[in-house]
Amino acid sequence: MANTIIIGMQWGDEGKGAETDRLSENSDVIVRYQGGGNAGHTIVIDNKKYVLHLLPSGIIRKGKINVISNNVVIDAFNLLKEIDDLRKMSVEITPENLAISDRCHLTLPYHLRLDELNGKSVGTTGRGIGPTYTDKVSRTGIRLCDLLDLSNNELNSKINENLSEKNLLISRKEWKSTVNFQECYEYLLKARDKISPFINRDIGKIVLEHDGSLLYESAQGTLLDVDLGTYPYVTSSNPTIGGAFTGTGVWVDFNTKLGILKAYTTRVGNGPFPAEQVNEFGERLRKNGFEFGATTGRARRCGALDLVIARYSARVNGISEISLTKLDVLSSEDKIPVCIGYKIDGKNIDYFPAYLNKVEPVYQELDGWRTDITNARRADELPKEARDYIMFIQEFLGVPIKRVGVGPGRDQVIEIFR
Repeated sequence: MANTIIIGMQWGDEGKGAETDRLSENSDVIVRYQGGGNAGHTIVIDNKKYVLHLLPSGIIRKGKINVISNNVVIDAFNLLKEIDDLRKMSVEITPENLAISDRCHLTLPYHLRLDELNGKSVGTTGRGIGPTYTDKVSRTGIRLCDLLDLSNNELNSKINENLSEKNLLISRKEWKSTVNFQECYEYLLKARDKISPFINRDIGKIVLEHDGSLLYESAQGTLLDVDLGTYPYVTSSNPTIGGAFTGTGVWVDFNTKLGILKAYTTRVGNGPFPAEQVNEFGERLRKNGFEFGATTGRARRCGALDLVIARYSARVNGISEISLTKLDVLSSEDKIPVCIGYKIDGKNIDYFPAYLNKVEPVYQELDGWRTDITNARRADELPKEARDYIMFIQEFLGVPIKRVGVGPGRDQVIEIFR
C-alpha cells in the first residue's frame, strides 16, 4: 500500500482528473486539498463525460471515501448542484463516501460581487474564490462549522459585520448593486439544511486511519501557486505539495509524487506565457486538443511544451514520476518546438525568474510523427519520433515518465514507459 499525490506541473488543465480517477481504483481515500469551484476535472468513461469542480475525482468510483479538506473554499449551492447532476448520471453520493471538513470557508454572494469588480485584471473565473480566501486570511470568513456551532444571532452578527465592509467596497462601483442581509442569511440557512449531512468534524482522523492508501488531488497547477507561481496571475491557494499538509491538517508521507505534464502547454486567463504560440500551430493545438475551460468554456491559450517550467515544477514538488498527457494532440505536426531555456536581455539564465514577462524562450525543434496514435497501448506501438519526443522530455527533466496518455478514455494510456 502507498500514498500518492497528484500535482499539475504547468498552469493547470494538465489532465489531473483523469489520472486521479485511474489511480483511485487502488486507493481507499481520495483527498481534494485546496482550491475552489474554479477547478474543472474532466473524466471520460465509456464515452460518458463527467465534469467535476469541487468534488474529488474519486467520487465516480464505488466504495471510495472522498474528502474535501479544510483549505478548499465552497460555494455551497454550486457544490449541491454538482452532487445532484452526478446523481442524475447514476453516481452514488452519500455521507458515507463524501466527507467535507467543517473548517472549509464558504463563498457568499458578496464574494461573487467583489470578484466581478476586481477579478478581471488577473483573469479569474469570477467564482468568488479569491475574495473568499481574502476573508480567510483577514480572519473574517464564515466556515461550515459556523453553520453548526453558532446561534442564529451570532451568525447574524458575522454577516452584518462583513456586509458593512463589503457593501462599502461594492458601492464604489455604481453599476453594481450591493448585497442585502436577507440574501446572505437565507443562503446560509438553506446551505446548512442541505450540506450538514456531509460535514465532518475530524477530517484528519479519516486521513490517518487510511494512511498507506491515500490519493491526494490538487486543483490548478504549480505555476498558479499563490507563493511560487506567476504572481499576481495566480490562484489564491497552494496547489503545490506544501498545500497538501496545511490543506488537511495532518502530515503523511507520499511514496509517489506524481507530476501531470501535458505534452504541450496551455493556460487560461491573463499573465505571462513565454512559449505561447499565437499562430497556426497554437490554433491546431486548441482545436485538436479541444482546449476550452471545463469551468468557464473559455478558449485556452496554447503553446509549445515549456521544459523550463516543467523542471521548476519538478524541483518545487519533488516529483518522483510523470504522467505525460495528450501526446495524441501533436500527431498532425511535422516539426514540434520545445522550449528548453530562457534568456533575459540576450543572456541565458539558469534560474526561474519571478517575472516571466521579461524572458525570451529558447527553442529546440523535434521531429513530428504525423500518425494516429490513439490506439497505441504499448510503447513499441508508438512511432519512433513519438518515442524520441518522450525520451527527450525524460532526459531533460531527469524524472521517469511512467505513463503516456494518447486519448481521453480510461484505457487510452500506455503504462510504464521506459
